[in-house]
Amino acid sequence: MERVQFQQEQMLDELKDLVEKHLFTEKEVKQIVKKRTAFETALVRRVAQKADFLRYASYEMGLEQLRRKRAARTKSESTIPSISDYALVRRQFQIFERALKKFKSDVALWIQYIQVAQREGARALVGRITARALQLHPNQPALYILAASHELNHQSPSSARTLLQRGIRLNAESIELWREYVKMELGFIENLRRRWEILGIDTTVPSNQGREDPAAADPSNLIMPGVDKVPAEEEEVDDGAEARKEILQGAIVKSVIDSAAQALPKLELFKTLRTLLTEYPSPSSLRETLLEHLYKLLKEKLPDNAGAIKLRAGRFLTPELKGEALVEGLRRANGELLEAAGRDADEEICQVYATFVEEWCGTAIDGNLKEYLISTLRSLCQQKHRASPSLLAAHIRLLTNTEDGGSKVLGLARKYCKKAGTSAPVWLARLEAEKRFGDPAAVDRVWREARRVVRGTVEEVEAVWTWGLILSVGDTGMEIQELVQESMREGSVGGLHEKQLMSYVRVLHEVHGKPEAGLGSDQGADMGHMASGSRTSGGRQVVGGAVLGE
Repeated sequence: MERVQFQQEQMLDELKDLVEKHLFTEKEVKQIVKKRTAFETALVRRVAQKADFLRYASYEMGLEQLRRKRAARTKSESTIPSISDYALVRRQFQIFERALKKFKSDVALWIQYIQVAQREGARALVGRITARALQLHPNQPALYILAASHELNHQSPSSARTLLQRGIRLNAESIELWREYVKMELGFIENLRRRWEILGIDTTVPSNQGREDPAAADPSNLIMPGVDKVPAEEEEVDDGAEARKEILQGAIVKSVIDSAAQALPKLELFKTLRTLLTEYPSPSSLRETLLEHLYKLLKEKLPDNAGAIKLRAGRFLTPELKGEALVEGLRRANGELLEAAGRDADEEICQVYATFVEEWCGTAIDGNLKEYLISTLRSLCQQKHRASPSLLAAHIRLLTNTEDGGSKVLGLARKYCKKAGTSAPVWLARLEAEKRFGDPAAVDRVWREARRVVRGTVEEVEAVWTWGLILSVGDTGMEIQELVQESMREGSVGGLHEKQLMSYVRVLHEVHGKPEAGLGSDQGADMGHMASGSRTSGGRQVVGGAVLGE
């Protein structure tokens, strides 16, 4: 308790000053002493908690806010500062210092301390705190960003640049650091542009085109060369104007983007930088130049990445496009994606193109544009050497939603199912087409065939098996017991039977509100028998007499 007594003695002067300034009454001061004593007692126990320090600091912050409001309301003529003007803020800093002695590894606590110091305008203290935090946690990008932001707010871009470069050297894979570095350089360019405009500095570079040769204009220059030679000072001026032009055209930002792409050639980085360049309030010419450079690097670093191809094609389609500009942008984006998907591309790239066509056909664009997109998709699907399930399934879905003639769609769906073989997405698309244009018996037959031939991942096979659950319970009255027993015999996909049981119970609950609804007395008894007959044997589950996998 000696530490608590020491802290109580330290607060006497500030409390006395608060009473003398009529900011707090003696009764309120007693309450303050009581609360602080309770906080101090919690801090000196054997195992102090981080929450105790934070509650103490929060109390002091609220106390300081109250003091400032009362001081502004009862503004006295005396402007001489006293101890109560800074004592409460100083106590907040002391609490954080004491907390960090016990919790040095807590990065969130360091960040809170920095933010409190920034809010109180303690510039020098923020610099010291960030230096200590970075020394202990050099692999935390958030600390570098906070420190650089502090330097930028106090008009020190060189220090901010140094901090970010140091952070990038130690954390080259941090997308957040690269983003903040590019953002800082964009702000630096904008500040230079405004400053040069105010100072009247010309940022244009005089062109040499169209200048007449001095020798041709005046033959005497051939006799006495060098008489009309441009002084070296004027050449330096031209070099300075050229340098200013390069800066305003984004040479610095391009260099940073080059370094980022070299150190971290990932799609997430390019997406982040594209969003930054698009949303940052830069001149349109600079934005277009930087985006063009970014797309060029994207093509060089990730030439065959499906996401990168989609991102590059998206440069032709901006939200503000309308009318002819939208048609042209859509044509160019479709052409680029079509070219990527047509050169023996991976299935992932085909999936990107199929998604692109379906997304745009689902928007409120002109019908001719939709027909154009569907026709290009059809051209890919009809290639003899291509059997991309993504493209085939997308074509069936689009025709199902747009075509009125069912026989044509169903014929094409059957053809694609033969072409794709065991692909689950193609069979699911055909099932939807049969559901819309075919009769119930045909739907039942196709679903049986799909369950028999489909192969793939567990999720894909499960999607085919569960496709007709709601239909079978609510429309056709198919005996669900037969489906469950069929899944018991299906051994190619482990765990399918258990998932069928769970899916069936869930569907019954959603459709009827209770598991027994929709079943006849015999079916209910059979399902109850199957559920009750589930047991374990040697680490394996036995349901209805059938032994399942591990």
